[in-house]
Amino acid sequence: MLYNYGSINLDHVYRVPHLVRPGETLASHAYQVGLGGKGANQSLALARAGGQVAHWGRLNTRDLWARDLLDEAGVNVEGVLETSGPSGHAIIQVDDQAENSILLFPGANHICGRKELAEMIVGATTGDWLLLQNECSALSDAIELAHQAGLKVAFNPAPMTNSVLDLPLESCDLLFVNQGEAAWLAGVAEDASAEELLTALNTQLPECQMVLTLGGDGAWYQFKGQRHFQPANKVEAVDTTAAGDTFIGYYLAAVQEGAGVQGCLALAAAAASLGVQREGAAHSIPRRNEVEQVLASIRSHT
Repeated sequence: MLYNYGSINLDHVYRVPHLVRPGETLASHAYQVGLGGKGANQSLALARAGGQVAHWGRLNTRDLWARDLLDEAGVNVEGVLETSGPSGHAIIQVDDQAENSILLFPGANHICGRKELAEMIVGATTGDWLLLQNECSALSDAIELAHQAGLKVAFNPAPMTNSVLDLPLESCDLLFVNQGEAAWLAGVAEDASAEELLTALNTQLPECQMVLTLGGDGAWYQFKGQRHFQPANKVEAVDTTAAGDTFIGYYLAAVQEGAGVQGCLALAAAAASLGVQREGAAHSIPRRNEVEQVLASIRSHT
């Protein structure tokens, strides 16, 4: 089983001709509200990929429709509890070039502390996975408690902040980072090459598997001198909001199935390439049968 201690947000998405500039008032030409948050997106992607995932999180009582959407997708939501405080939410701008800008309010995602996490982790089994992102509270406690309980820890340090540098990352088993996050974590220039980033990360965390995602430039896997590259599928992007979350969810579902690294990367890349062709966060995450069709098409042309 994979347990995801992850954020659940209400996403308020505005389509705009360009991202709002300081001091500017800009009219949007479309608006929608839906399920979001990196945690919820990754749980949803895992479930749609056929993975076994239980979500741990908090929601305001008025927003339980978000929990219902996870439940309907096949996510175990027994650990998604109600609270009287406001739910986490995000204000998202998506421009005509498919770039996005996000303002995040953590809300209920920052309620849990060490005590609550210990109570959740006690029900897990040695060898299970715990998935984390940087949108919930008490991450250091989560990593420490999971490691002590014999769980494998996967961490996506997004959105990246300096606080990530103080976490016990040496206790993580798998890190998912994009180029900016990798550079911040490794302390190198953001325009560093993939090889430079991977080398620096290997020096810093030699016992941790790394998946470096580079958008349209593909993705890399690294562990103890072993490297694998996955090219990106060439598509026209409409909205990249949940592309990374889709990649992570599908990758971990493939890990659960016992796929090799190349299989995990290929499945995740195909899923992400489908997602960026659709608008929205949760709504953009594809189903497994759709992804298998993309993979079949790729194989038929190679």
